[in-house]
Amino acid sequence: MNSTMDLIKSRRSVRAFEDRPISPELKSELLDAILRSPTAGNMMLYSVIDVTDPEKKKALSQSCDEQPFIARAPLVLVFLADFQRWMDYFAFSGALQQGGPTPRESDLLLAFSDALIAAQTAVLAAESHGLGSCYIGDIMERYEYHRDLLGLPPYAFPATMLVIGYPTAQQRTRTLTERLDRRYVVYENRYRSLERGELAALYGNAGDDRHSTAGDGAPAAPETAQDPAQPSTNYGQQIYRRKFAADYSAEMRRSVALALENWR
Repeated sequence: MNSTMDLIKSRRSVRAFEDRPISPELKSELLDAILRSPTAGNMMLYSVIDVTDPEKKKALSQSCDEQPFIARAPLVLVFLADFQRWMDYFAFSGALQQGGPTPRESDLLLAFSDALIAAQTAVLAAESHGLGSCYIGDIMERYEYHRDLLGLPPYAFPATMLVIGYPTAQQRTRTLTERLDRRYVVYENRYRSLERGELAALYGNAGDDRHSTAGDGAPAAPETAQDPAQPSTNYGQQIYRRKFAADYSAEMRRSVALALENWR
């Protein structure tokens, strides 16, 4: 296995950083790496906001689910799905026509792809220099607040945020989190829905007891996952409550829906 594969397979999310700055030279190198990211039609449908103001970092640490490590990170980058630059250029160049098309959902999704590819390029570039990083998806919440905080125009939406720094010793040696077995994720030629037995085994690879099962090995009755008065009896119910049905997920749906309305 070559060094690049080693880097990819050893990457972990880092939420605790040494009190050590990233040099201007290294920061410049990371930003240059981002600009070489794959991009749709070489349109570069993304922009990056380098958040250097300590007060803005603190504000983001509070608005993004009260995560103090964001404020302490040496480097905080917000990746925007950005069609605004092209709309401005179309207007400048006289390309816009009255009644002509304006950006829609497809353009946003394409710009999202560009932004996330750019962010992952930053992650790998940072890893190659011994830096650690963590994605912050909460930046998609509270659209109005983040729009005003970062001065975002109508066709620029915060797709993700990265915090980067030198990981502490504990973070460098922390056990890697498990991933699903390849057979549950990689399909040949067409999508494949998992069978009941596979679903029951999906998160049981480590031999833990996250799955309590009912009768034939199927996960226990899912309707209890929707009733807050009932305890979770398997891992699927836990994740449904803690992630999908959580208050922050509801806020993210509201926030993204509002951004889509503005985008249209």
